Amino acid sequence: MIVFTGFVMSLTFRLLAVPFAIPFLACSGLSAASEPLLLQAAQIKALGIETALVGEADAARKGTLPASVLVPNEQMRIVSAPVGGMVDMLAVAPGDAVKRGQVIARLSSPQALELQREALQSNAQANLQNQNLKRDEQLFAEGLIAESRLQATRAAAAQAAAMAGERRQGLSLAGLTPGKLGEGLALTAPIDGVVLEQGAQLGKRVEPSALIYRIAKLSPLWLEIQAPVDLAATLQTGVPVKIANSNVSGKLIAIGRAVDAASQTVLLRASVDTGAESLRPGQVVEVEIEAGNAGKAARQPRVPATALSRNQGVALVFVQTASDEKGTSFAARPVRIVSQGGEGMVVDGVASGERIAVKGVSGLKAMLSGVGKE
Repeated sequence: MIVFTGFVMSLTFRLLAVPFAIPFLACSGLSAASEPLLLQAAQIKALGIETALVGEADAARKGTLPASVLVPNEQMRIVSAPVGGMVDMLAVAPGDAVKRGQVIARLSSPQALELQREALQSNAQANLQNQNLKRDEQLFAEGLIAESRLQATRAAAAQAAAMAGERRQGLSLAGLTPGKLGEGLALTAPIDGVVLEQGAQLGKRVEPSALIYRIAKLSPLWLEIQAPVDLAATLQTGVPVKIANSNVSGKLIAIGRAVDAASQTVLLRASVDTGAESLRPGQVVEVEIEAGNAGKAARQPRVPATALSRNQGVALVFVQTASDEKGTSFAARPVRIVSQGGEGMVVDGVASGERIAVKGVSGLKAMLSGVGKE
């Protein structure tokens, strides 16, 4: 066991006096440096070293990650102006609950009047052509007209019927009732839901396709989570997801296949059923991803990010091996980072219940480097 009886300042001077950095001990070197470092109480205080017990990853939690609350695409509807006109009435406002078929707005529109007039005219023309067809069929049966005339009448009747159908469909898309000229254009809610946005103002003119209301059903909701690649690799759909410090929970429904080039994260999507009414679309929350189905990774411990130190690409933690009247011993142990999120990391190489240094790690690393130079 190596005992450090000198002052930290003296050790720091020795390290700074070395002209070139000594490479971190490789596999063979790690075994040599694994001999514990013995520190006295005064040294521990001077270096600001604090320790904590390694715990399980909080019921297999894979990390606390930021997430955005979204409305599923199939639960969102847009109410827009089918034709240009002036807003005569707005019956609801953002935050109001609406029922399917409820009249929520009304427009006055010359274009709507034109659509109604054209529908009436095409319907009258279709009726006239249908009467002509019945007459010519009777005349042809009596041998009074040629077959070519009957065929021409049939074509005209079919064309008129198609035109009338087109006009009726246009009225239906515009929310107008066929056969009633002069009525205002009533806009109705397409689903049961909540008004999220209002895009029109009373008394203002709107153009065709202009947003009037955005309506959504707010249960269930989606959480879109950006997760580290290593974490995403250990997950599968169906894994429980919980919003931190709440009872809001759901499950993972999709794991992205692409990696964001800038953040090196993968998009995860979760569906939230329990407690969804307490969330708001657009809200940013912190989520905990359970890993009960993620195999070995679910049993690996989680340590604070401050407990890790790196040297030449090797991740280390300092494990307390003994503490008695002679001093406190720490051994450097290589670990493998499985995943990281929030302020912690899931690692392989330490066991639950072991005590590790969580503060003052840089001082221990300096001492370890000094030992490596002997």
